Amino acid sequence: MSPLYWQTLLAVGCGGFLGAVSRVYLNHTITKMFPSEFPYGILIINILGSFAIGIMFALFLHYNFSQNAKAFITSGFLGALTTYSTFAIESFFLLQNSFFLGLSNMFFNLFGSVAAAAIGYKLLLFIIR
Repeated sequence: MSPLYWQTLLAVGCGGFLGAVSRVYLNHTITKMFPSEFPYGILIINILGSFAIGIMFALFLHYNFSQNAKAFITSGFLGALTTYSTFAIESFFLLQNSFFLGLSNMFFNLFGSVAAAAIGYKLLLFIIR
C-alpha cells in the first residue's frame, strides 16, 4: 500500500475520532438542555453536520484543499459527527411508542439534512461569487 493511502486512512481516522467525540459531547449537552422523548440532539447534530458538509463542498470548488484535508473534514470529522445508525435505531424505538414521533424524526432527519446541505452549499456559493 502506498504512503498516500496510509496518510488518507490516518486523516479519516483522526477526523473520525474528533467527530465522534464531538457528537457524544454535543448530544449530551443538547439532551440536557432539551430533555424529551424526541431525540433533538441527534437531529440538530445531523442537520448542522449536513449544513457544514454543504459549505465544505462549495469551498472545495473554489479553493485548493489537499485530498487528506478533504478526507479529514468530510469522511472523518463530519462523517463521524453525523450518524445514520443512531437516527435509524432512535426512529425504530420511537415508532414502537409513537408512530407520529417516529415519522417526525424520520422526516426531519431526512429532509432537514438534505435541505441543510443544499442551503450550506448554495449559501457559500452565493457569498463567494
